[in-house]
Amino acid sequence: MENINKTILTGSITEEIRRENLVRAKKRAIISGVKLGIRYTILAVVGIAMLYPLIWLLGASFKTNADIFTSIGFIPKDFKFDFTGYINGWKTSTEYTFATYFLNTFKIVIPKVVLTIVSAVLTAYGFARFKFPGKKILFGILISTLLLPNVVLRIPQFLMYKNFGWLDTYLPLFVPAAFATDTFFVFMLIQFIRGLPKEIEEAACVDGCNPLQTLVYIMVPMLKPAIISVALFQFMWTMNDFMGPLIYLSSVEKYPVALALKMSMDVSSNVNWNQILAMSIIGLTPSLLVFFAAQRHFVDGISAGGVKG
Repeated sequence: MENINKTILTGSITEEIRRENLVRAKKRAIISGVKLGIRYTILAVVGIAMLYPLIWLLGASFKTNADIFTSIGFIPKDFKFDFTGYINGWKTSTEYTFATYFLNTFKIVIPKVVLTIVSAVLTAYGFARFKFPGKKILFGILISTLLLPNVVLRIPQFLMYKNFGWLDTYLPLFVPAAFATDTFFVFMLIQFIRGLPKEIEEAACVDGCNPLQTLVYIMVPMLKPAIISVALFQFMWTMNDFMGPLIYLSSVEKYPVALALKMSMDVSSNVNWNQILAMSIIGLTPSLLVFFAAQRHFVDGISAGGVKG
């Protein structure tokens, strides 16, 4: 009888403990759900706040000047989406259409991106894998150029390119990229290469590969995320570059998108802002498409380049 009572008592205690554990699990689940909800709410609010200027830019491209300066909302009045701003903006106020300025932009962007990738990869591979006299000193000088403001180089570069006869051409805008002048990209690639195992390169050398073949056939495929990050950064920075074309280009038919937009605002005091905003949206589209197309590789390249080394 005593054993039966003990068994019943033990069973009741076990049941009570089980119920308490269930209650605690439910409380933890509720608290976790509330925290998750708060977290996503904050992220949504911050995301909307960051995206709203772009959303407003898109909506304002369909508005009139009066609506743009009297309403903070992005939806056009009476939900009327007028594409006149896109049509007239594409025609521009000059003898050239916006397609000409887009073509000019890509005449600068594509060579600069290609030359940047080639020169940065070669330079980074040399610093990361080879030993040569003065390597530390040269690397220190390379990194110190990150602290050098671009404005300091404007006048010397302008005079040098003038002596070369390069003014009013695209050469000053992309030829320097062939000499690894973008130190940030070189440093990022060096950090990425240092995180890669040397055994793979040693195996390639045993198989008879020279350093260039090892770089092309072994290292470049492994550097793909970092190279895509370099290409994305350079693509977006060059698309948005204003000062370089402003200094070196003087012919309207050679202007890129950035100068074409500024020129549209300088033609007269009566500015049709919906046209400028419409062309700004079109000008942003290539960068957005390229970024979202390679977003995964971009994140991988940045995280790997920042952690490894």
